[in-house]
Amino acid sequence: MSIQTYDMLRSMVESAVFHQPVTAERLRQLIVELANTVAPSLSESQMEDIARDIEYKDGISVGLGAIVDSDEFEPWLDDSKADIDPFYWGRYKKLLLNTGLPKDVVITTDEMTDKILSRLGNPKKDVPWDRRGMVVGHVQSGKTANYTGLICKAADAGYRLIIVIAGIHNNLRNQTQERIDEGFIGRDTGKTQEVKKNGKPHKIGVGHFGLINTPVSLTNTIKDFNKETASTNTSEIDSYKVPVVLVIKKNHRTLENLISWLRDNSARGDKAMIDQPMLLIDDEADNASINTKYKKGLITKINGQIRDLLGIFNRSCYVGYTATPFANIFIDPEQESEMVKEDLFPEDFIIGLDAPSNYFGPSKVFIDGLPDEGEPEWLRYINDNEDVFPIKHTIDQHLETLPTSLTRAVRAFLLARTIRNIRGGASAHCSMLVNASRFTRVQGLLKNRIHEVLEDIKNSVRVNAARGPTALGDPEIAKLHQVWVEEYQEAEPSWQIIQDNLHDAIAAAKVVEVNSKANDLNYPRGNDLGQTVIAVGGFSLSRGLTLEGLTITWFLRNTLMYDTLMQMGRWFGYRDGYEDLCRIWMPETAIDWYAFIANASEELHGELKLMEKAKATPKMFGLAVRSHPASLLVTARNKMGSSQTVTTSIGLSNAFVETTRISLDDDDINTNRETAKALVEELRDSELDPEDTPGGRLWKKVDVEKIDRFLARWRNAAESGIANTGPVRKYIKARSADELCFWDVLVVSKKIGVQSDLLGVPIVPVKRKVAFLGDNDVDLAFSGKGLRLASRGIEKAGLSGEQAKNAEEKFREEKKIKMSQKINYPDKAYRLFRQRPLLIIHLIETELASVPPERQSSELKKPVVGWGISLPKSSRPAEKVEYVVNTKKYAELFGEEDEDEDEEIEHVGK
Repeated sequence: MSIQTYDMLRSMVESAVFHQPVTAERLRQLIVELANTVAPSLSESQMEDIARDIEYKDGISVGLGAIVDSDEFEPWLDDSKADIDPFYWGRYKKLLLNTGLPKDVVITTDEMTDKILSRLGNPKKDVPWDRRGMVVGHVQSGKTANYTGLICKAADAGYRLIIVIAGIHNNLRNQTQERIDEGFIGRDTGKTQEVKKNGKPHKIGVGHFGLINTPVSLTNTIKDFNKETASTNTSEIDSYKVPVVLVIKKNHRTLENLISWLRDNSARGDKAMIDQPMLLIDDEADNASINTKYKKGLITKINGQIRDLLGIFNRSCYVGYTATPFANIFIDPEQESEMVKEDLFPEDFIIGLDAPSNYFGPSKVFIDGLPDEGEPEWLRYINDNEDVFPIKHTIDQHLETLPTSLTRAVRAFLLARTIRNIRGGASAHCSMLVNASRFTRVQGLLKNRIHEVLEDIKNSVRVNAARGPTALGDPEIAKLHQVWVEEYQEAEPSWQIIQDNLHDAIAAAKVVEVNSKANDLNYPRGNDLGQTVIAVGGFSLSRGLTLEGLTITWFLRNTLMYDTLMQMGRWFGYRDGYEDLCRIWMPETAIDWYAFIANASEELHGELKLMEKAKATPKMFGLAVRSHPASLLVTARNKMGSSQTVTTSIGLSNAFVETTRISLDDDDINTNRETAKALVEELRDSELDPEDTPGGRLWKKVDVEKIDRFLARWRNAAESGIANTGPVRKYIKARSADELCFWDVLVVSKKIGVQSDLLGVPIVPVKRKVAFLGDNDVDLAFSGKGLRLASRGIEKAGLSGEQAKNAEEKFREEKKIKMSQKINYPDKAYRLFRQRPLLIIHLIETELASVPPERQSSELKKPVVGWGISLPKSSRPAEKVEYVVNTKKYAELFGEEDEDEDEEIEHVGK
């Protein structure tokens, strides 16, 4: 049976059970009934595969996210539903189901796009209006599908002019145009010449469900907006009986041409165009759209042009989509009023999109997939590059050979492709990403070296793979076998089956370059054999672009900036059927930062939910996020390069604070050890009875004065960030008479290991790596899971069994996670149910491999002390404390912007 027949039958079954649940027995009976009609040759195993596929997808769910509205929100959609024919949405909904999107996800997409549409202007309301909003999703989680659904519904409701601004590079704009063609237009806009020759449109996507009312597109998959082309199509607009759509690049010349064309038409009397309700979708809204010069009284080019574009229309809506809204929220770290004055600030609404339960995202990879002990599940370390390909290099970098880890990653990719084929995925695309340089010249060298490695492997497989067991005498096949043993033996236990399928699976594998000079990345539709491609690039691969079937990544970049790192994470997304094959190679420091950012991003979405319940406005949300502990870094980033000290206000309600750095000074190390010992002795001598818990020894209802004495004596590392004891003590003191008068104290101890009595009680220290940051540094950074010292789940300490159970049930309910599904609960879930604050004392054995021997003092070689504080939600969350940020030091620690050569070319308009 062909793949097309298999997919058609599966779609028919999914449609049949869409509106009502069925039992496992009834599902299989239905498959047999339909198979007898459309696929009588279907085997029992194939029918069982379809049943299991549907059952798996039926278990995938997605929450409704959170919505923060302005005070002026006036709902209109429900009252208008009776007059709206859902033609465009109906087609798109069918397409989503036919392509295998789980029905619960489709239902949630339907509900969320309704909620977004209802917050736009009513297109039937013929008075001037403008609306500004933002939708916050997750990297590679389906934002394009969401705004395609919004476009369909907006067109159904009466919007007749829709503009999508899609990234700053042609490849992303072209890819977005393809998605709009498939989901909204229904024809391949790049086949215009073919249509003119034979008179028949090239149907794709929703076009297979009907081509009446086909929208007019003034752009296509080959060309961006062009004034001359648009002018020739003006007659096609036909009084705007059908929607007009444009997908344009976020480029100042493109925007200038569009604005000029619109104004020219208006000046010639085409007032109908300007009177049309206009919807502007700004994809990757945090990139290039933000005005970063307003402090100087200036407006950045693209920001000003987007404002001008909106200003042309009497009725306009701006919806910015992003997964990294830090720039949008942190428009100015000092002036609250400027945040709202900024024209593109989402003053009307901010909506958070939950990711479906099968999302392969930052939390799964960098939190759940990073155990406190043992090897990561998907991550692999790059620690062999500096001699042959240093992470910091110039445009003249030579590259004669590849780091061993990169060659190993290529072998893993070819094995993963083979296993996917064995599993029946030969028609699916399979990609590998190599993002290791900002320079296009160096990217070209990388492509050539990888091509040489790939050809050597393919030649060996072609000549020797059919020789059975003796094939392992070939060095290349032997190395493939070794990678299989170490990476994929559980995924496919038979090496002989892999060897038998290797040649067919990898024969068409190729290496392509993706940047401003070359773009050979192409994923054709409808072929029986999917692409097997290794994509080498930089910024062009870093934002918005989807690498289909991305399985293996080798990532070597220097930036430690929140949004840049997250957008470079092209490996996030959906990996149904091959998640276990995915591997990501990167430096350990980058892994730590991704974990840290994953936590911060999760908390941002949690903040949205809290603000929704509090009926907060977007301005209030912006201020709340700006005061998030992570804002210390973002604030410094806004000022980096100015070598100044800035002050920012931070809220510590419902926050976790802990030491992430250790002073290298022996006196500091010893003093802190003695300070912790004094607190433990004070607790031991008190009338409080400690409890032995899974995490260590716990004292409950400890007087706040003991906590304050501990913090007062503590000696901070030079760059202690949020663990700076001054602001923390100030926050505690303001609440010491009520909310924070009694504490729980946990002295962490592992269950197994050699005990230490350095703190006056028997403790098995935890082990943590530390990073040495440079010759001039006076402290070390804890380098571990999310730059966190504490193990996951530690904030459960002090909660009663009922409180912990309620916290877990609430988290499952919000995330729509079934009780049968095993998960790791985040600490924030327990923190919401905490009634007393928790002080955590750690005794730490440091792994000093990265520290030069001359800096490894005798005090440092002994266990050191760190602490953490879990603060419950305050009744006065608006009260904040001030932190001082040395931006010069932060720039040294976290680096400047890692601006690609592609970006620089774009900035000068080439």
